[in-house]
Amino acid sequence: MISGLLVFGLLTSYPLAAVTAEPHELTDETAHVQASVSLAELVAAADVVALVQMRDGDYRYQRDFPISGSAYLKMLIPYKVDQPLDLIDVYESGLHENECYFPNPTVFEEGRRYLVFLRRDPDDLERYRGLEYGCALDVLVTEDNTYALRLPVTGIRLNDPLMEYAVAMEFADPYARETDETLDSVSRDQWLEAGLLRRETGTEGDELVFTQGVALSDVRSLFGAESLTTDRHQKRIPGDP
Repeated sequence: MISGLLVFGLLTSYPLAAVTAEPHELTDETAHVQASVSLAELVAAADVVALVQMRDGDYRYQRDFPISGSAYLKMLIPYKVDQPLDLIDVYESGLHENECYFPNPTVFEEGRRYLVFLRRDPDDLERYRGLEYGCALDVLVTEDNTYALRLPVTGIRLNDPLMEYAVAMEFADPYARETDETLDSVSRDQWLEAGLLRRETGTEGDELVFTQGVALSDVRSLFGAESLTTDRHQKRIPGDP
């Protein structure tokens, strides 16, 4: 799981218009509300919105945590782009809320897939950075070889009614499986109780398996068509036939 990213509880929705207090009156609860965002707002704010797969990371580490460097993401499906892209350089530095670091796969693993929302790095126009709200949502491959946004959503605090689009799914993706050691106990127990996880006994022992997702076609319907790239040349992935 990406360090530093906030967990969004799917059972609660926070409309942005609900924040009416003056700045000096904001409580922790209203600050939490203020941080929520819709998919359409993310798409409008981003230069790149795409389904990608983590290929490699070139990070500096301190105490096993990345503190600066780049992730290189393979373009799978472009939704909004500002140029034809194949491999996307996403740079991050420092430790802060909503930081944009990606777990680096080992040589024996395939990279995780994400729906990303990125902006051009003003310090280097050849690379990109995450948005202030966060940068990535986990996507899994289903047993039917399609893509689905994994529920529960983590990484960006969304206020879209995603549970209205939720479907029980079986995943063929290795990242659909976690263990008690890889999930924090509070989230694990909440997700088990909500039916978003189930326990299974696999070849490696007890596993926690995600059970719900939203088809990417349904997620795309929440993007807002006016913000998406329609130019086929811009959406072309270099190297594709």
